[in-house]
Amino acid sequence: VKRWVTSVERKKHAIFYGPPGTGKTYVARLLAAHLIGGGDGFSELVQFHPSYAYEDFLQGIRPRTTVDGALSYALQDGVFKRFCDRARAKSGKCVLIIDEINRANLSRVFGELMYLMEYREQTIPLAYGGTFEIPDNVYLLGTMNTADRSIALVDHALRRRFAFIRLSSNYDILRNYHQETGYEVDGLISVLQDVNRDIGEEDYHLGMSYFLTQDLTEHIEDIWRMEIEPYLEEYFFDHRDKAQRYRWDKVKSRIVV
Repeated sequence: VKRWVTSVERKKHAIFYGPPGTGKTYVARLLAAHLIGGGDGFSELVQFHPSYAYEDFLQGIRPRTTVDGALSYALQDGVFKRFCDRARAKSGKCVLIIDEINRANLSRVFGELMYLMEYREQTIPLAYGGTFEIPDNVYLLGTMNTADRSIALVDHALRRRFAFIRLSSNYDILRNYHQETGYEVDGLISVLQDVNRDIGEEDYHLGMSYFLTQDLTEHIEDIWRMEIEPYLEEYFFDHRDKAQRYRWDKVKSRIVV
């Protein structure tokens, strides 16, 4: 964790990446809180999606209706520009968390920010007019689900501007969490190890966050049938026998003690 903090403070931009359920967003929130500490900074979260654009993130021309019903077009600031304007009034660290960062076309969304992320002390003109710089107290933390898109497909120029921190399936997290709940996890962990061994590719492993709930005894069957089975059916599309191997009725005796 200390290495993570050091990397983020040095780079100011980091992406937590890994398979589903490894707690990427949770860790990003915790790290944001750690960076802010007791200062007057703040954090916000935005989620990217395939239609997310430069105009949403930085600034763009948007239509609006006037009081007399006429249509007009006005320049509006996007999420990041508003965030930076607010951060300028603070002395503490301000953290923007970008969830599912790789679901958008990052080169298009970031635009001129690609330059500013490397040269923080610079000011540049924006496409729609005006100038912009990223305040020194602004940090970016992204999360990337590697089951959706490989890190290798991220633009190389953009990769240079982020520190990448991998989160993998960690069974000790499950053990430590359920020491307090009393749920016996050895059988569940054994099944998860078998599942992940059959999956093979680490980017698609099952993470632990599916099972980090206080009422796991009550909800374990629903979690497995409604979340785990559909995921395995999709992954083992060409190997139906493997998907069948991990049906709830087949693994219940190992999981429920």
